[in-house]
Amino acid sequence: MVDEQRVRVDAWLWAVRIFRTRSAAKDACATGKVRVGESSAKPATKVGRGDEVFVKRGDIRRHLRVEAVLTKRVGAGLVEQYMTDLDPPPLRSRTSAERFEPVAGVRDRGAGRPTKRERRQMDRLRRG
Repeated sequence: MVDEQRVRVDAWLWAVRIFRTRSAAKDACATGKVRVGESSAKPATKVGRGDEVFVKRGDIRRHLRVEAVLTKRVGAGLVEQYMTDLDPPPLRSRTSAERFEPVAGVRDRGAGRPTKRERRQMDRLRRG
């Protein structure tokens, strides 16, 4: 599994579960969404221990460091042995409980749908 010194970047990205399929990793490399160091990476670009890989998937950008090379896909729990995520952890503005709290207060169970007046009040609260 860790026999070689350097492996293809598309194979490594697939093996550490950045992409679901190897062909998706290859396509990302071919379209310029993967960089190794400062240069754009082709699918066959070799990466080794200590290389920094930048990946862009939609609005998400990841900055990774290769800790070990591998060509076979590993379980999600083992991924941290093969790469280090250099991005800061995402900022959490609200806790999960606050995120799902109703905006206009809690209606009694079985009270039915809000009336037109109640719905307008809820809309005003949401808009600010």
